[in-house]
Amino acid sequence: MFDGLPKDGIETMNWSWDRFEPYYLDLDLRTLAPDNVTRFLADWTRLSEVVSETAGRLHVAKTVNTADKNAEERFNKYLENVYPKVEEAGQKLREKLLEQKTAPEGFEIPLRKMRETVEIFREENIPLHVEDEKLSTEYDKISGAQTVEWEGKEVTLTQLRPIYQSPDRTLREKVWRLAAGRQLADKDAIGGLWRQFMDLRLQMAHNAGFDDFRSFRWKQFHRFDYTPDDCKAFHRAIEEVVTPAAQRSAEKRRSRLGTESLRPWDMDVDPLGRPPLAPFKEVAELQSRASAMFHSVDPNLGSYFDIMVAEGLLDLDNRKNKAPGGYCTSFEAVKRPFIFMNAVGVHDDVQTLMHEAGHAFHHFEAGRLPFIQQRSPGIEFCEVASMSMELIAAVYLNRDKGGFYSDEDARRARVDHLEWCLRFWPHMALVDAFQHWVYENPQLSREPANCDEEWARLSRRFITWIDWTGLEEHLRNGWQTKLHIHQVPFYYVEYGLAQLGAVQVWGNALENRAEAVAAYRRALALGNTVSLPDLFETAGARFAFDAATLEKTVKLIERNIEAESC
Repeated sequence: MFDGLPKDGIETMNWSWDRFEPYYLDLDLRTLAPDNVTRFLADWTRLSEVVSETAGRLHVAKTVNTADKNAEERFNKYLENVYPKVEEAGQKLREKLLEQKTAPEGFEIPLRKMRETVEIFREENIPLHVEDEKLSTEYDKISGAQTVEWEGKEVTLTQLRPIYQSPDRTLREKVWRLAAGRQLADKDAIGGLWRQFMDLRLQMAHNAGFDDFRSFRWKQFHRFDYTPDDCKAFHRAIEEVVTPAAQRSAEKRRSRLGTESLRPWDMDVDPLGRPPLAPFKEVAELQSRASAMFHSVDPNLGSYFDIMVAEGLLDLDNRKNKAPGGYCTSFEAVKRPFIFMNAVGVHDDVQTLMHEAGHAFHHFEAGRLPFIQQRSPGIEFCEVASMSMELIAAVYLNRDKGGFYSDEDARRARVDHLEWCLRFWPHMALVDAFQHWVYENPQLSREPANCDEEWARLSRRFITWIDWTGLEEHLRNGWQTKLHIHQVPFYYVEYGLAQLGAVQVWGNALENRAEAVAAYRRALALGNTVSLPDLFETAGARFAFDAATLEKTVKLIERNIEAESC
């Protein structure tokens, strides 16, 4: 029967609940025993792959063009008519498997996650999740429609990014204010969505028997290996160790620019007055040079990327009505990843592609595991896959190694990225600390004006080097432009933990690239079969929150900044 499931990815987009239902009924009616549980999991995997790909392709369709009413309608129909029934049927199968108390080797972590999923599942939360997804779509539509007129043309805010690198400070300020003003114009619309997000999330937590959303979310994310208090300890360690290092780096920037202070429009320009890095003109060049770099890192990784190019699994260019940001998703039925981003010809596009390619490589490596529940570890390690690739691949940015730049510009790009790493940890702490405050104080934080004030307070705590004098309204509005806060609550500390792991992996690669890349690939291939600390250890890193580990990584970064700057 299960041979009848589609093997063509596009075909999955036409699947409805009526076509899925017989397969779920077949699984539900089976009598499980130790001698047939492997077959049960194999069939469940095949069905789950098709369901996952259906949702994935419909999601991609609505993000590549947020103005496509048909794509939005098809996605919403899936959310309303298929997703609830899939969740209910999946809950029955999870309960069935847990009752059997038998599973193959390497299934211990998936079983642990299933137990938590079964524990917090509530049927009444399904329609609330559907509404949450619809609000996320509305957020994308608002952001995707943000355009301004520049030099007689309508352009997206993303398309203004290259101008932030202009040596002309007056021009940078003008374009920054133009973009920030456009974002501010949607303040009330996004604030209205925020209140709805908060109401839905608090109700979901209450339905599942939790006093607060954070406790509910911790179980949703299967965070077995750390607590909210660990996150707060991480914030304090960042404030103690990284913020001063970022401040030192920023002070060098300010001195080189010759300005009295650093304003928001001073953070992307080259402090030595060199013209902006221009890595590519066309997306095809971005793809071809990235391929050469990945082949240099590891021929197998390079071949994975070439598959994606050949099969049209990259949507890289920015355009009007395209959702903001970048992501890598997976089409499980055809066992392929898909990368979405918004390239406009700046170096950050190269970094983004290396980042998302790391996720794609993770999919290829873990995709060999037999059961779908074994393939996706915690996001904390998924981001190690992506952030490590940014750092490891940067060695090959030089044009004579297949990359984008002269030796001087390649060094400059690496220094820029390492300085960004120093600034990122405090930014991550800001976003994560804000989210803890939001859900510790739900009555206060339901009102956007209170969020404005808390965001400004935390910004001044963690990001000490930017002068916001006269720009306080824009500073307060910063949380509204961070899509993770709205669409994926509590998804951000993962980036900070992962960067700590990734810098350790990179440090190993500086000593012995071949061994470090081999360890990296071994860890990716483990998927979801071992714990988070074990994944980090396999990759050659330590899963940590403490100031001492941060201090070692910060010193490594600062040493390499100094060496590359010579």
